[in-house]
Amino acid sequence: MPDTYRICPHIIGGMGIIYAEKGEDRMEPKVSIVIPFYNCAYIEQAVHSAVHQTYQNIEVIVVDDGSTQHVERLQPFMDRIRYIRKENGGTATALNEGIKQATGDYFVWLSSDDVMLLDRVEKQLKFMLDVKSSFCHGAYHYVDANSEWMDTVRPEVGSRLEMLQVLTEGCPINGCTVMLEMDAFRKFGMFDTDFRYTHDYEMWLRLFPLYELFYYNEPLMCYRVHESMGTKKHFEALKAEMELVQAKHRPVLLNLLQVGGYWK
Repeated sequence: MPDTYRICPHIIGGMGIIYAEKGEDRMEPKVSIVIPFYNCAYIEQAVHSAVHQTYQNIEVIVVDDGSTQHVERLQPFMDRIRYIRKENGGTATALNEGIKQATGDYFVWLSSDDVMLLDRVEKQLKFMLDVKSSFCHGAYHYVDANSEWMDTVRPEVGSRLEMLQVLTEGCPINGCTVMLEMDAFRKFGMFDTDFRYTHDYEMWLRLFPLYELFYYNEPLMCYRVHESMGTKKHFEALKAEMELVQAKHRPVLLNLLQVGGYWK
C-alpha cells in the first residue's frame, strides 16, 4: 500500500509543515486553478495544495458559492488567492464565475474537499506541452475523511473509439484531474448550469467530437471520500441527470461511433 505521507504530504500531520521547493520563475503558460467552495470543512487543505504548487505561473481563484460556514479557514491564504463571493447557485455556476475571472492559458478545477500533489501542475502541463494536448485527464488516489490512502484509480481507456464507447455509458473522467486549454470555453461555452451534478460529464461529451482526450497515468491528486460528499448525498439525482446528458448528446455520439470516433 502506498505511503500516504508521500502521496499527500501537505495534508498529513497538520497544515504547512512541508513545502515544495520552488522552481525558477520563467515566462511559461499561466494556469488558473478554480476552487468552488460551499461550506466545506476541507477547504484549507485544498487551497494549501494549490498555492504551494512547484509550478510558479499560477493563479488560485476561490469562488465562494454563498458559504455560511468555514469561510474563516481561507484567511491565511487571502494574500495568495483571488477570492470571489457570489450567491449560491451550484458548482457549475461557481466554476463559470471563476473561468470568467481567470487570466490563465489553462484551466484546472479543484474541488474544495480534494487536494493536489504539489507537483501536479508542473508535471501535467509539461506532458500536455510535450504531446501538444489541449485536454488531459489522469489517474488519482482515493483518500478517506482523515486523508488516509484507500486506493489508486487509473481510468485509462485504450483507443479513442473505446473512450467514446465508455462515454456513451458513463463518465470515467474525474473532473479534478483535468487540465484544459482555456480557449475551449471560448469555443464551446461554459459549463451547462442546467446540469447541477453532471456538468463536467456534459462538457466532456461536448468537447469530445473535436478534442483528443489525452490521459496521464501518474496520480497527481487525491479524491476524498466522505459522508457529506455530493456524489453520495445526491446519488439518485446524479443518475437521473446522467441519462439526460446522454440523451442530449446521443445523436452525435452514435454518428461518431459509426465513423470510428473521428469526423471524416
